[in-house]
Amino acid sequence: MDTLTVHLIDDPELAEGHFTIAPVADGVELRGGPFSGVIYAAQELLKRCGADLNLSQLGDAPISDGPGMPYLSFWTWDHSTNWELSQIGHQEIGVFNPYQKPPGGFLADYKRLVDFCSANRIGGVVIYGFLRDSHGGIDAAHELCRYGRERGVRIIPGIAIGAYGGVYWEGNHRFNLSTWLKGNPEHTAKMSRDIGFQIADLDFPLNFPHSDYTMTACPSAPETMEWMEQAVTWLAETFDIGGINIESGDYGVCDCDRCVARRANEAEAARREDEYGDSWSHSDMAANFPRLYRAAKAAKPDLWIYCEMQWDNLVEPVAANEQAKLPPGAIYQHTANRTYWTRLRDTVTAGFVASLPTQPNVLRCQFACQWNGDGRTERYAFNARSFADMCQRGHAMGMKGLTIWGEVSAYNATTEIGYLAFSRFGWDPTLSWEEFLDRDVAPLFGSREQADRFIAIAEEIDANAHLPLARLDTLAENALAEVTGAPPETARRWLTLIERITQRRYMGH
Repeated sequence: MDTLTVHLIDDPELAEGHFTIAPVADGVELRGGPFSGVIYAAQELLKRCGADLNLSQLGDAPISDGPGMPYLSFWTWDHSTNWELSQIGHQEIGVFNPYQKPPGGFLADYKRLVDFCSANRIGGVVIYGFLRDSHGGIDAAHELCRYGRERGVRIIPGIAIGAYGGVYWEGNHRFNLSTWLKGNPEHTAKMSRDIGFQIADLDFPLNFPHSDYTMTACPSAPETMEWMEQAVTWLAETFDIGGINIESGDYGVCDCDRCVARRANEAEAARREDEYGDSWSHSDMAANFPRLYRAAKAAKPDLWIYCEMQWDNLVEPVAANEQAKLPPGAIYQHTANRTYWTRLRDTVTAGFVASLPTQPNVLRCQFACQWNGDGRTERYAFNARSFADMCQRGHAMGMKGLTIWGEVSAYNATTEIGYLAFSRFGWDPTLSWEEFLDRDVAPLFGSREQADRFIAIAEEIDANAHLPLARLDTLAENALAEVTGAPPETARRWLTLIERITQRRYMGH
């Protein structure tokens, strides 16, 4: 064939992310579902046929594929997302942090992150701090949305109802919460306890200084929700976003007379704070999320609208009445810390998930990140088994997706393998761990044997906070032996592990 034509067809009859590849008389036809399907088909074609498009590798029958869990997303804060490693201002933890990188750092980080998501079929990136004057404001947001759309990756701003800065996280803008409350102080929430929260698996409480970042509006004030609805409509109409992640704010609730009376009238258990220690309100979400959901969908019907169900309550009765009031069609995100996931994975059934009033449902992993660890962060740990497990068990439960933290660059090999596990098991939850190692990890190291050695060392240092210095020396020597003569990318993976080992040694354990 002298001339080969590649037909690209966006097919709304296919589900999002699904695709077919079929030989035709003058070349090949790539047919994909909305947003990402054609891109995934093109990637699969190159993978099978090479850059010269040798179609003999395809065979005669059409190829069809699609995600087993359709909603896969990375969750991020702008200030602690570090994918462009050559710039200053990196931060590792926090929720109300100022942005300390150069103004172009936001796009530098997130374009690299989008590239990784596109190559690995991860459908969306949730961004808290999406709009901030110090990293480009509206212009940078437009550019990132364009970049993500062209690569099949949904950009999903994160917002909270009357909290977390509103739609415009930081800046002198009409939809910035601090700006609005300074002009409308009568709608400021009345907080009866200090701002903060406690994550069950974190060793210390998180208390936040009072600032513009932590200003909160009363969710019972009609004016607050009118302003929020206008802001959400503006966000969806102004930017080519792929979704919105909406929560109720998790660092305290308004305790004005109107809020207290409304929550009681709506049958949210009075024991909410005493028994469960929650620093959010399911009732606030049930009362106000439907309005924001309708506004966003009216402006842009194809958005993924995540409804944050907060932490560790999938099987608890405290939220049941309020969840029944939420609209079908949003993506209901159930967050679990490690100890709670250990409980859920062996008890929650597909029948239970199917019976939930919220549909569809996804999991969010609130561990394997900076927010947990036995006095140390798991931000750089080997988390691949956890992600594989949550995809496999979540799929068996009837969950339609998984969200994990995606702030750390895949430069770090333990992180890279974890992200690959998230991608591969999310796409095919029936995949076995051994198949994953053989197909996806072994090529990164040259052989399965070398991959197994890397994982064994990584898991040993993760599992033992106080390894003897002699053992750390041995592990470093074993890892260093793998670097000699290795290709550059293989060497890079071993060197990132060696850095973790030698850092531990330098600190005395």
